[in-house]
Amino acid sequence: MISSPILQEKNSVVFGAGGSVGAAVAKKFAAEGAEVFLAGRTKSNVEQVMKQITAAGGRAHAAVIDALDDAAVKNYFDSVAGQTGRIDIVFNAVGPLAKEYGNTKSAVELAIEEFMVPLATVVKSQFITARAAARHMVKQHSGVIIFLTGSPARGHVPGGTAIGTAFGAIESLTENLALEIGPAGVRVVCLRTTANTDSRTIQQTMDALVSRMNITKEQAIAQIANLNFLKVPASVCDTANAAVLLASDYAHMMTGTVVNSTAGAALD
Repeated sequence: MISSPILQEKNSVVFGAGGSVGAAVAKKFAAEGAEVFLAGRTKSNVEQVMKQITAAGGRAHAAVIDALDDAAVKNYFDSVAGQTGRIDIVFNAVGPLAKEYGNTKSAVELAIEEFMVPLATVVKSQFITARAAARHMVKQHSGVIIFLTGSPARGHVPGGTAIGTAFGAIESLTENLALEIGPAGVRVVCLRTTANTDSRTIQQTMDALVSRMNITKEQAIAQIANLNFLKVPASVCDTANAAVLLASDYAHMMTGTVVNSTAGAALD
């Protein structure tokens, strides 16, 4: 018996779809049968992902949306819901450049302006998009909101104070939002990943390590991989595969929880 794709007939919205993680998740959602609405700030990036998905036989639509613009996000969800009738999955991969929040700097060297960047961007955008999605999902009594964090939420290495604090806030938001909208049949889960070494942010982090420690990029990748139990580097494909599982009906009893996909790099 041939099984159907596990996201067949699902309508998904991916913010930050022009970036490395967002694009990987969007492509995997589409490959598993979902219709994907791609949102990002750079038109050329989201349109390129859309073309790649449609060329592979998937269904995708691209839009230029600033995930920090509350009104724009609300209007976008209203538009998508108007086209499709419902919104089943929301995933947000929006984030600043690593250099903007002083990644790899110690807490005592971190400027307050750098510390505030992830709070003002990552946390704010996750709340804006999740709240707007929740308003539609509560009315339809179904849906899943997937937050994204990383191993710095557990302070596993020095130099991740700013982004780790933001990730910790998002993981708390997961529980609080899930508690409030769970009775309406809406799930909220958080996917905590380890460093995806082929993502833009981690590539920048490795560049900083190469410069500061006078090592090669291969050695930097090995150092990052050595932080997890499997001793192998994670990729954006790993994150996308985990997101598909959480978005699917196979995970219908998972809500208000952080799914640890760090291979032991950050223990609960």
